[in-house]
Amino acid sequence: MDCITPKEAALKGKRWPKATIAAGCRHTVGLKSDGTVVAVGNNKHGECNVSGWHDMVAVAAGNVHMATNTGNAHTIGLKSDGSVIAVGWNEHGQCNVSSWRDIVAVAAGCAHTLGLKSDGTVVAVGNNRYGQCDVDGWRAIQLPGN
Repeated sequence: MDCITPKEAALKGKRWPKATIAAGCRHTVGLKSDGTVVAVGNNKHGECNVSGWHDMVAVAAGNVHMATNTGNAHTIGLKSDGSVIAVGWNEHGQCNVSSWRDIVAVAAGCAHTLGLKSDGTVVAVGNNRYGQCDVDGWRAIQLPGN
């Protein structure tokens, strides 16, 4: 039986199982087949500053979901080595992901960011006003198809 880790499955080069496009409130992000990233739209907080990104395997975009949107947004990128990069609005620390390692999936909320580690645990940064970052006890979270 051929067994591979969730990280190995997620990083297979010929298939992109994760987010290849993401929509923020006022910006759109795309992951190209060569691992680079493109972004268009409002760049008020630098959320479209992805031109130097490479070796990416997934992207996510955060935004504010309310009628009085101020354009606050951030963009998250998951690199092929399991590290994470972020740009954009960072008022609540939602872009403070530079120390993350061994990540296999990312998600971006309004003002928080989540990372799924290859061991099935979850890390979070950003605004925790409603407990949205209280994931310390989460275990055995899986990628789709695993």
